[in-house]
Amino acid sequence: MIDTDSEQAPTPDNAPKHTASTDKEAQTANPKDKLYRLTYGDGLQLEVRPNGKKYWIHRYINPTTKKQTVYTIGQYRNDKKPPHVTLLQARTKLYEIKGLIKQGIDANTHRHRTKIQETANTFKEVALEWHDNQLNRWTESNAAQVLRCLEADIFPNIGGRAIASLDALDFLQVIRIKEGKGALDKAAKVKQRMSAVMRYAVATGKVKYNPIPDLGAAMKAKPKDKHFNALNLGNLPDFLRELAAYRPEVTRRALQFTLLTFARTGTIRAAQWQEIDWNNALWNIPAEHMKMHQAHIIPLSRQALKLLEEVRVFTGDSEFIFYANPNDITKGLSANALLAVLRHMGWNDRTTVHGFRALASSVLHESGYPPHIIEKQLAHADHNKIAGAYRYMAQYMPERVAMMQFWADFLDSQQHGAKVIPFRTHAAT
Repeated sequence: MIDTDSEQAPTPDNAPKHTASTDKEAQTANPKDKLYRLTYGDGLQLEVRPNGKKYWIHRYINPTTKKQTVYTIGQYRNDKKPPHVTLLQARTKLYEIKGLIKQGIDANTHRHRTKIQETANTFKEVALEWHDNQLNRWTESNAAQVLRCLEADIFPNIGGRAIASLDALDFLQVIRIKEGKGALDKAAKVKQRMSAVMRYAVATGKVKYNPIPDLGAAMKAKPKDKHFNALNLGNLPDFLRELAAYRPEVTRRALQFTLLTFARTGTIRAAQWQEIDWNNALWNIPAEHMKMHQAHIIPLSRQALKLLEEVRVFTGDSEFIFYANPNDITKGLSANALLAVLRHMGWNDRTTVHGFRALASSVLHESGYPPHIIEKQLAHADHNKIAGAYRYMAQYMPERVAMMQFWADFLDSQQHGAKVIPFRTHAAT
């Protein structure tokens, strides 16, 4: 938005000044034989030059050199073509500049350093840095698969571009290439990889915003055999806050525990205190409580353990962790107890309990967790399973422990107002 002439042209301090307050005054300001300025208050000025060009500027004292300095905010054009900076945009930028100066940072130096940083980091460089950071928690085959996707489907299109210069349309065009070939699954995978890289870029300060999650509405829908309403990241914070205020205590915590563990409803209803391994923070679920009739282990996050400690005050007199009827503690929750909570909260038309599993799966995939780790924790069917073997149940346990803690921390961040998915590295131990 900044004309190169604006950086070179002198701006004499004794130029005539005239008070102004509206955009129309800027539009109708005609050039004169000598440079003059319209003052808009708070140090914002519109400099009108003899050649007819107009620039929003701010004169300030450099906090380092203590000398008067000029910051050129941008050019104002009557034809409103780029680079056109409106009065509102100029005022917004002015407050940002003043904030930097108040912190003792020279605004021009900050802008120069930002430009260097933005042009120094290409998407390919950041993606390879992200990939390298994940190697300790990926299998060798998974790491190779991710790299092939980057090199074949993404780098040829945007790899050489400065990552900070990319916008939603740039990423959508990469996705459209796969969609145009009918490879909808591959298009979704490409989106996941790009989003993971962008989340890493946000977390490391290379970009300010990840636009990829907003592309979902523009992507071609993939046909599904069965659909469950699921929470989405847009309404998750509201749901979590409303759930935290819900009463009664036991059924609320049952639904919160379901969200933390993304276990199936039947497993939650049948959950018993004897299944909890407090020392090792594990929930050992017997085969008869599982849909696939195979024993399963769920690592318990710090949040899940705290929730169990809280609910034990209410239900510790029963073998069941959750029950709804204090007059009959020999029975767990009814078949529709959890759905009733959603209905009472007014969320039953937006999600089902099963939708928690879909949300968890989506977030964990987007966060770069290997599919086989996620599938193992979801207890999906495995044709190579060894029925009843603890070794099979405990496969990838270090990775699953770290993943379940990440998921619980993510839910906490969403409940307390986070706007983006936090990216974290979870090394296999």
